[in-house]
Amino acid sequence: MAPPNLSQRAPSPSPSQPSGKSEISDLKMQLRQLAGSRALGTDDSKRDLFKKVISYMTIGIDVSSLFSEMVMCSATSDIVLKKMCYLYVGNYAKGNPDLALLTINFLQKDCRDEDPMIRGLALRSLCSLRVANLVEYLVGPLGLGLKDGNAYVRTVAAMGVLKLYHISASACIDAEFPSMLKRLMLNDPDPQVVANCLSSLQDIWSLEASTSEEAAREREALLSKPIVYHILNRIKDFNEWAQCLILDLASNYIPSESDEIFDIMNLLEDRLQHANGAVVLATIKVFLHLTLSMTDVHQQVYERIKAPLLTLVSAGSPEQSYAVLSHLHLLVMRAPMLFSSDYKHFYCQYSEPSYVKKLKLEMLTAIANESNTYEIVTELCEYAANVDVSIARESIRAVGKIALQQYDVNAIVDRLLQFLEMEKDYVTAETLVLVKDLLRKYPQWSHDCIAVVGNISSKNVQEPKAKSALIWMLGEYSQDMADAPYILENLIENWDDEHSSEVRLHLLTAVMKCFFKRPPETHKALGAALAAGLADSHQDVHDRALFYYRLLQYDTSTADRVVNPPKQAVSVFADTQSSEIKDRIFDEFNSLSVIYQKPSYMFIDKEHRGPGDLSEELGNLSVGSEPVDNTLPTQRYEANDNDLLLSTSEKEESRVQASDSSAYSAPEYDSSSLSLVSTGIQSEAPLSVPGLPAYNPQASTDIDDLLGLGLSITPAPPPLKLHPKAVLDPGTFQRKWGQLGISLSQEFSMEPRGVAALTTPQALLRHMQGQSVQCIASGGQPPNFKFFFFAQKADEPSSFFLVECLINSSSAKVQVKIKADDGGASDAFWTLFKSALSKFGLP
Repeated sequence: MAPPNLSQRAPSPSPSQPSGKSEISDLKMQLRQLAGSRALGTDDSKRDLFKKVISYMTIGIDVSSLFSEMVMCSATSDIVLKKMCYLYVGNYAKGNPDLALLTINFLQKDCRDEDPMIRGLALRSLCSLRVANLVEYLVGPLGLGLKDGNAYVRTVAAMGVLKLYHISASACIDAEFPSMLKRLMLNDPDPQVVANCLSSLQDIWSLEASTSEEAAREREALLSKPIVYHILNRIKDFNEWAQCLILDLASNYIPSESDEIFDIMNLLEDRLQHANGAVVLATIKVFLHLTLSMTDVHQQVYERIKAPLLTLVSAGSPEQSYAVLSHLHLLVMRAPMLFSSDYKHFYCQYSEPSYVKKLKLEMLTAIANESNTYEIVTELCEYAANVDVSIARESIRAVGKIALQQYDVNAIVDRLLQFLEMEKDYVTAETLVLVKDLLRKYPQWSHDCIAVVGNISSKNVQEPKAKSALIWMLGEYSQDMADAPYILENLIENWDDEHSSEVRLHLLTAVMKCFFKRPPETHKALGAALAAGLADSHQDVHDRALFYYRLLQYDTSTADRVVNPPKQAVSVFADTQSSEIKDRIFDEFNSLSVIYQKPSYMFIDKEHRGPGDLSEELGNLSVGSEPVDNTLPTQRYEANDNDLLLSTSEKEESRVQASDSSAYSAPEYDSSSLSLVSTGIQSEAPLSVPGLPAYNPQASTDIDDLLGLGLSITPAPPPLKLHPKAVLDPGTFQRKWGQLGISLSQEFSMEPRGVAALTTPQALLRHMQGQSVQCIASGGQPPNFKFFFFAQKADEPSSFFLVECLINSSSAKVQVKIKADDGGASDAFWTLFKSALSKFGLP
């Protein structure tokens, strides 16, 4: 039987996609046939073909082979065909500079067309080619465009000058285009031309100011009184985009006297009633910045801008409401009293998206005071039963925050304790965390709170933070809770099932506190907790258990004073955002900084980008060359033209002796010390501390007997060791970084000697290699440095640790993000990494 015809089996091609090279060839042939045709209906046929070419280009199919034919078919007066041809040319010209030369003649010809629309479109397309060797062909048409009698052509030419500057700054300056733009800005009757001239001049002079004093003077001239007043007087003629541009310029203007401030504010008063939210926010920015030095007037401005902002919140889309609310939130944080009477505007509506509701909850928290606390807390308590769990959690946190900032908390505490009776896991969890903070600030409420908390079963609390809060209260107020020792004992019995190191740390501390308050009921639980802690794989848990054990061995009265010191109420909880950051955000009012609640440098500069941009950043990071004698032989750095990544050398060299000894070794629990204690043998030189009782081995034996500890205590887990010659290629690093989640994120201060030694990235790289931590890429200039490190477990070749390390040498701050194949070992690796970094700069 003959096989079926392949053409019959193949699926029919989609009408929007070419079936192969044959269809592209057919398009090319048809375009050639129509190129020189003057028959009727030719333009309609061209339109159909052009639409097909553009559709293929839009979905990513390469139709650059039709470049010549498309250019030949552009000889027409049909403006629709012109637009499609210009779109095609602009898409392929940058990637094919040789083909772009074919477009010069017809674009220059179109720049002299009788139709101003075609002239403008041709000039825009000519400036959008972005090909450096075609700069000479742009200067002439741009000069003519700036002098054109049609406003549209002048508008396009004004933006074209900026495009030319980005292609060749010298050509733009030599042709004196900036001075022509300035004349147009001051004299042109068309407002859009003026706006485009202003926009181009701002960008050009800002970029030129760093290298030219004249450019710096010109940039300052844009903020002179004649120019600012001239443009502000015409502001009603401009569209919304142009008005925002002008208002941004006015916000940077520094008046020489107070009368100017009032003149500008009177002139812009009606802009506060504009229908466009961007114009209103830009106007508010002008008012706020102009009156910063006038305290009374500044407060009046707050009163004046309340109504427009609240109108925008209720009148616009959810996205606009969120943007305006973000700016309102910034103002509320600076002047909460001024908005305290308007708290009902920030009540959540059922139909609002969750991101708007969360922002409103933050605002309600900020404006709560003695006059409105009851109403706000009542409203927030209603949200605790919301079907949206995230909103319910946020509302409970908001009630807690209000309680922590008020003096009269009677009603609020009652409301919080009522949440514990709702029998919803997430409500109970959030409330427990808040009750803990409440007791730290208001210890006098302990009797009422503990009476309710004591009825909560620990089995119903699963979230680590909530369980830690419950355990803290069990230890802190164990004398008031009859079942506290037994609850703690039950938790210790399930030690191995508890995955949170935070909970295990709190459990150790709580059982120690309970032991000194109710020893007969707790001594067995304490022994079990210390034994489990000493055998714990988490380094912090092991160290704390070892510390408590040795403290008890040394002296129980000293241990009591350490674990149960006199408590003082917490007066103020730390703010997560510094006042300097808030002022910086206020300076960047009406920008994304307000939406993100962080200054622009934190999300624009590469030093502050997230891990999602790793691939692009690695392509731009490099390490400068160093003499071979001064570098460790672990890795050799090679820069290539593509990504400048650091490649790993396979050549084996002699190992550095200090690499193993310098690695951090976790304190181990020495079982030999137990045997000495158990047998009563005195060590050679017992440690004595002035003012404290001498070490008594018999007392330590008694403690072992009391707690049930002896030789059976499991030794400490082996410390993490790193491979001194770890190898990881850049491609695998990027793939792992994209796949793995962040296991640990930390920030700490660098030692002054380390900051002083960090003159170049290479100094730190050589040091970290000696600590078995390798660098895959690095870069930056003082004071900001960025490094990507990796390390490998010595006993598990497939287990890697990936590190992003940001160092600011001016503030001595280090930000570290760790990703690991074995997330459970991240804490141990962090200890090693921090120890290695802290040794940098030592002689």
